[in-house]
Amino acid sequence: MATISFLGDLLQTIGDRGRDLINFGRGEIARTANATDLLKLCEDLISRRGEASGVALARLILERYAALPREERLAFLRLVAAEFDADHEAVDEAIVAYRANPTRAQLGLLHESAEPRSQELIRRLNLARGGTLALVRMREDLFELRKQLKKEGADPDLIDAAVSLDADFQHLFASWFNRGFLVLRHIDWSSPADILEKIIRYEAVHEIRDWDDLRRRIEPQDRRCFAFFHPALLDEPLIFVEVALTSDIASSIQPILADEREPLPVRAATSAIFYSISNCQAGLAGVTFGNFLIKQVVEDLAREIPTLKNFVTLSPVPGFRTWLDRERGSDAPQGLTREDVETLRMLDAEDWQSDKAKCEAVRRAMLPAAAAYFLRAKNPKGRPLDPVARFHLGNGARLERMNFLGDVSRKGVGQSYGLMVNYLYDLSAIEKNHETYANLGTVAASSAVSRELRANLPPPRSVVLADA
Repeated sequence: MATISFLGDLLQTIGDRGRDLINFGRGEIARTANATDLLKLCEDLISRRGEASGVALARLILERYAALPREERLAFLRLVAAEFDADHEAVDEAIVAYRANPTRAQLGLLHESAEPRSQELIRRLNLARGGTLALVRMREDLFELRKQLKKEGADPDLIDAAVSLDADFQHLFASWFNRGFLVLRHIDWSSPADILEKIIRYEAVHEIRDWDDLRRRIEPQDRRCFAFFHPALLDEPLIFVEVALTSDIASSIQPILADEREPLPVRAATSAIFYSISNCQAGLAGVTFGNFLIKQVVEDLAREIPTLKNFVTLSPVPGFRTWLDRERGSDAPQGLTREDVETLRMLDAEDWQSDKAKCEAVRRAMLPAAAAYFLRAKNPKGRPLDPVARFHLGNGARLERMNFLGDVSRKGVGQSYGLMVNYLYDLSAIEKNHETYANLGTVAASSAVSRELRANLPPPRSVVLADA
């Protein structure tokens, strides 16, 4: 870290001195840049050869961009998407040259010609100190622009250009945030206050109400929190996972988050429950962290606590209620029998959870429906509808158990009628599960889950629904 800090300070010094070397010829632009003026500075940036002046100019551009109002930032990104394309004439010439002489060297020249200028712009902007985080935030603005363009029915070529610009960001971020650069840190009550504050802010699964709530999650001996960091974003967690050490596989989130509970001695723990995984940087969407995080935490905990035998999640099912309501209202339900549809009308009664008979009837109908949701309902790509399922199954986990009323909070009932599931990370089967899922789309599931599936459902080939 000290070396990284030294290099950062060195680049900062170069950048500061480089300011004196830049002959903008547009002093007014430097002080009051708008989207068009900022684009001209970007043209300057990618045409310059000098390192020092490039660092200084990149810093200036990012400073001016951050100071722009929202609409002006989106206007700037619109201009970059439209105007920082590849040189199509150069691409045509490179294609002709490659066809005439199909060597590896000519292919390299073709690749170089086909690269959009926006990629080089992003690289050069990253020269500035703090440039990586600024670019992550810029991509968040790009997400907003893409939504805006779609909503207003913009020119398809412009929409395509914005999509291409986003692909440039994702391509470069995938390299810059390679697993080899990530640092795993244990977050506890002694961690810096600014990092703890960000854990509270970024928690996306089970809200952390206040500092006391955070303390209950990270200070006791039977609780753990781990996060990935990147050297360019030292105080910004990329993703973090909260873990509960328990004596059995938890089926409900309520005891884990309870205000008053007796901590379990570490030596008595046999299960590590991954009950919350939160991505922290929206601008890094599409860059994979979670699979590395879980696997490394599993390995570290297995070494630290030899008594641990089970490594499982206690996961939400964010798409289940939407799917189930659609099935209940369908003239030809694909994941429910007619009898189950009738039984599940009880979900419309406000007292169904408190009425023991109704609750048991709903449970008997809901678990088979949930089995159909996980094992048969697919998106257009042939993958499970549920995004959390896609994540864990893609990591090589097995769908181990479905937990009726595992989360009775307002959020839990609102997204899944309280259903939660356990995904099991079996170190001996992770690679096999991952390969069969990646190659065949096979959902690894326990016999307990498979047995819940009704035998008299329509053929699974017809279960192709819109993505959740």
